[in-house]
Amino acid sequence: MRRRGYSPEDAQDLVQEFFARVLAGQWLNQADQRRGRFRSFLLACLNHFVADQWRKTRMAKRGGGLPHTPLDGPSGEARYRCEPANPTDAERLYERRWALILLDRVLERLRGEFTAGGKAELFEQLEPFLLGDHTGRTYAEVAGHLASTEGAIKMSVLRLRRRYRELVREEIARTVGAPEEIEAELSYLRSVLRG
Repeated sequence: MRRRGYSPEDAQDLVQEFFARVLAGQWLNQADQRRGRFRSFLLACLNHFVADQWRKTRMAKRGGGLPHTPLDGPSGEARYRCEPANPTDAERLYERRWALILLDRVLERLRGEFTAGGKAELFEQLEPFLLGDHTGRTYAEVAGHLASTEGAIKMSVLRLRRRYRELVREEIARTVGAPEEIEAELSYLRSVLRG
C-alpha cells in the first residue's frame, strides 16, 4: 500500500480492513488451487478491494455522483505524467518479499538444526559460505578458527548447502497443492530472486 502512494496511516487502515473482511467473509472459499497460487489469489483480492475502496472514496470526494466543476484543470495530470515511473511495481515487490521470507524461514530452520545438534558455532562460521558472502575469509581461516582441516570445512559447506536445498524444497512443498508443482514453484522462486 505504501508503494501505491498511501500514507502510513492509510496503508495500515486499508490492510487491516482488508484482512478483517477476508476473515469475516467468504473470500477464502473462492480460493482454488487449480487456478493458481494462494498468494496470487490473495494479491488479486487485495487489488479488487483497494480498487473498490478507491471508487467509494472517489465517489464521496466528487460529490457522490453529482456533477462537479474541476478547479485545477489539466495541470495536475500533466505534472503527474512527467514524473518518472517506479520500475519496481507493487506485485513484483510482493513476490520478491515472499521469496525472501521463505528463504529466511529456511535459514532459521537450518540454524535451529545446527543449534539443536550443539553446532551453533560451526553454523555461524559456515553461514557466509552458504550465502556467498564470506567477505574474503577462506576455508583455511575457518578451519584454523574451528581447529579443523580445510578439507573438513569444504565438506561441511557442501553438506550445509545440500541441507539448505532440501529445506527450501520442503518449504516450497508446503505452499503447493501437489508434489508435481514443486519444480515449477522452485523455478518461479529462482526467477523472482533474479528479478
